[in-house]
Amino acid sequence: MTVPSRRSFLGASVAGLAASVLRAQDPRPAATGMASREIAPFQPATLFLTWHTDPTTTMDVQWVGTAGETADTRVTYTNGKIVPPAVGLPRILAPAMDWRTAETTTRPFPTTDFKVYRALLTGLTPGTEYSFRIGKASPVYKFRTMPAKATNVVQFISGGDCGVNTAAVANNVQAARQNPAFALIGGDLGYDNGKSVETSLAFLRNYSRTMVTRDGLLVPLLACLGNHEVDGGYGTSRAKGTFFYPLFENLYPDTGYATLDFGEYLSLVLMDTGHTSAIAGDQTDWLDKTLKARADHPNVFVAGHVPCYPSYRSPKAALVKDPADAKPGTGELQRKHWAPLFDKYRVPVVLEHHDHTFKRTKPLIDGRPDADGVLYLGDGSWGRIRSPQKADKMSVMAKTSEDYHLSLHRLQGDERFHLALDPEGTIMDVARTGQRTHGLVPVKS
Repeated sequence: MTVPSRRSFLGASVAGLAASVLRAQDPRPAATGMASREIAPFQPATLFLTWHTDPTTTMDVQWVGTAGETADTRVTYTNGKIVPPAVGLPRILAPAMDWRTAETTTRPFPTTDFKVYRALLTGLTPGTEYSFRIGKASPVYKFRTMPAKATNVVQFISGGDCGVNTAAVANNVQAARQNPAFALIGGDLGYDNGKSVETSLAFLRNYSRTMVTRDGLLVPLLACLGNHEVDGGYGTSRAKGTFFYPLFENLYPDTGYATLDFGEYLSLVLMDTGHTSAIAGDQTDWLDKTLKARADHPNVFVAGHVPCYPSYRSPKAALVKDPADAKPGTGELQRKHWAPLFDKYRVPVVLEHHDHTFKRTKPLIDGRPDADGVLYLGDGSWGRIRSPQKADKMSVMAKTSEDYHLSLHRLQGDERFHLALDPEGTIMDVARTGQRTHGLVPVKS
């Protein structure tokens, strides 16, 4: 594993990677169907895409709304090409195209009269662009399925601790400019605290409005649970994840942790850092089995909210004797139960959040710097920032800063590139990771 300086990285043969980052001043063209959106009678402001199963052949279409907003909530979709109409003219769907229909299910959105509308599109072709609309009254939207194999470069966005302020919106726009395959938000989406439906919906409205690529594709959203999605923060029941679980219950049907596999080239292991699922016990056992089953997968990313190695909070030197006394949100239990598994199963990258800073650790094995160790990236400053501890004061840190940022991950052959971008698209930091082959430690008894 190597972590080059920004100067050496930009001077290397992969300089084109940095050059491909789209800066904020680049104009973003109107999304497909914008002319028709101006006159479409039904335009759900909270529309977003997600997955709970095979991202190469499925797509979940979701929005939050009220009954009667539109007479027909079925989703029709096609992989046929639709030519945009002239400005000001309505889009006409070609009857000769192979349009398929998915029925929409509903479930209550707690504490409100709203419902979560959901349609599962199945039998899709990998790596293919699709168009869809809701009933006959909505605009036409677009998305692309994930490829079956990573024969070309694949890139996605990650970050956390968003909120609904102007900084969060600016990072949304910058994220979409990178044309990512999807976005992974590692908790604290809108800061609804399991209580504020207005905040939950504001996050969805911002995401729906801004997370559209330069090619007019909607960017699918994946998310982990954070303490600000839960009424109580830590150690509480699933019911306290008031608005999070109704939106992502298909991915998290029983617990706050899950995995999502993209063919055999990418696996996302999504963790609950003690909010509605305990860190020790069942979740740790599940993590062990999950990582073992993917030990030979080339790209395994673990994501969670609270960091193993915080950059703002000061971790204790050693875990308290009684785990029940461990302070939530410090990462103590993850360092005891999860970090040894990351070492054992060659996890190359762990995405962490919660501390509202930018951080990159040194590659670590058993909590100590090692060139072939695990890289921990974070720390959740999509829309919230704090002053971190200085990196040179912490043996595990390579870099920290008080900056809004998002991470752009690029899978390219046997390597991964991780770029930290600020809301203007400036490259703040670059790291490169490859396959881990030595220097691993056994799980401690």
